[in-house]
Formats: sequence, C-alpha cells, structure tokens
Amino acid sequence: MSVPGGRDGEVSKAQRAAAASEEVGGQPTIFSKIIDRTIPATILYEDDKCLVFRDVAPQAPVHFLVIPKLPIPRISRVGPQDTELLGHLLVVAARTAQAEGLADGYRLVINDGKHGAQSVYHLHLHVLGGRQMSWPPG
Repeated sequence: MSVPGGRDGEVSKAQRAAAASEEVGGQPTIFSKIIDRTIPATILYEDDKCLVFRDVAPQAPVHFLVIPKLPIPRISRVGPQDTELLGHLLVVAARTAQAEGLADGYRLVINDGKHGAQSVYHLHLHVLGGRQMSWPPG
C-alpha cells in the first residue's frame, strides 16, 4: 500500500522524474525555471555559480536547497572539471546553514537517480535542520 508523501510516494516521484528526464532530454527543470525567475522561490543566497532557496515541501523546520546554475543532472555525472563548483556548493551550504541558525547541526543530502529517490534531474543539495535527525534515513 502506498502512503502519500511516504517512502512509496518518494519512489514513485523518483521513477516518474527518471522516466521524464530520459524522454525529454534537455528540457528545462523546475530548478532552471527558478534560476531564470520563471517560477518564484524564496531565495536565501545567490552568486554567479549557485542559488539557494527554501524547499516548497520542507521535511524539517529548516529545509533549503543549494543548486548550481550550471545544469548538472546528477552527482554521478560530475567530473574533475566540477571539483571547484562542488566545493563551492558545500561552502555555500555551510554558510547558509549558519545564517539560518543551524549551529547545533544539520543534514546534507544529495539524491542520485531513481534508486536514490532523485525527483528533479538538476543536481541539488538538501540542507535539513532545526530538529534531531534520525538514522537510518531511508
């Protein structure tokens, strides 16, 4: 039985996203539409390499996303040329977490592919905090 928003719901979303990404290849994602301001978002930080905004369906009291402006579809598709950008995303995530009051800690999550429950094929880091996280996560 599928539970809305539960594990089965996340798996279904990830499977639909994977199928759509393979079928439409190169179509703008919701994140590229946020970058170009076609879709509104609560932006917390922006520079020439990345954008940080609040998640529209937060899974913790504080939940924001860090995305590169360069549309990399998956973390498993990065190469040596992306090293500086990936480091920058982590530094921005840490600074934004501090600015958001997450001094007691937070969780960083990167989903990759359908088995990793990736629902948008544009690399993104989830930063979740403001409560005690449980383990294992999935």
